[in-house]
Amino acid sequence: MKLGLFGINFGACAQPETATRIARAAEAAGFESVWTGEHVVLPDPQAPPSPSPPQTPFLDPAVALAYVAAHTTRLKIATGIVILPQRNPVVLAKEMASLDVVSGGRLLLGVGVGYLKPEFDAIGAPFAERAARMDEFLDVLVALWTEEKPRYTGDTIRFTGIDAQPRPVQKPHPPIVIGAMTPPAWRRAVRRGNGWYGFALDVAATERSLAGLAEAAEQVERPAALGPLEITVTPPPGVPDRDALRRYAELGVARLVLLPNARSGDEIAAFVDRAAAACAGL
Repeated sequence: MKLGLFGINFGACAQPETATRIARAAEAAGFESVWTGEHVVLPDPQAPPSPSPPQTPFLDPAVALAYVAAHTTRLKIATGIVILPQRNPVVLAKEMASLDVVSGGRLLLGVGVGYLKPEFDAIGAPFAERAARMDEFLDVLVALWTEEKPRYTGDTIRFTGIDAQPRPVQKPHPPIVIGAMTPPAWRRAVRRGNGWYGFALDVAATERSLAGLAEAAEQVERPAALGPLEITVTPPPGVPDRDALRRYAELGVARLVLLPNARSGDEIAAFVDRAAAACAGL
């Protein structure tokens, strides 16, 4: 399995010097990728299902990943995830293509529909329309990245007679990873994604999601051009024990993106070394 590290843009890693220290340590330890989270704003006071206190610093994913890319050489940089229905997809296509260019083709674009209504309300994005916008905005990204003369007519976005340069380094475009653990997300991943991403899943929950993906594959057609669906999972915080690591691998998980159970830069650096040693040989 490939090894990733979650949280390169928030908490202690919202400090640039910490983020670069951790990214370099991860690269040196053999990690394949580092991943951001995203919340433009957080509800104050915190209330379920909000995942973090409102004072938690979250750097913008594109800014954080560009900075990390400039201080590493081979480490893939990944969004885990961008809340796509909150974004203008034409602007996002430019941001992500630019990020792929400045990183030398190292971007993995994880996207999700989002779940915090107060965040949508603050941004002015319609919460009830997020699933429909997700599908439309995915089409917009692909059109702008791959079509010689991009054009699109949807319910929200319409354009023709334009171009968007530069195009991404990766062809036909950076891998698109669909996040979330629901039947619509599983169907979307099968139909449209290069990969699927499940967050905070133990082995049993991973197995249930993989069963959901298998069922989705019987319901929707997967375009042959997408190839096999790559499975990425973030386990619960910490380093899974050796048996759990083996079971993730046996289930077909291609990448584990580990969430540190640590707060300070020193603690996260120690976590990186501990995780690399625990996962050696997998």
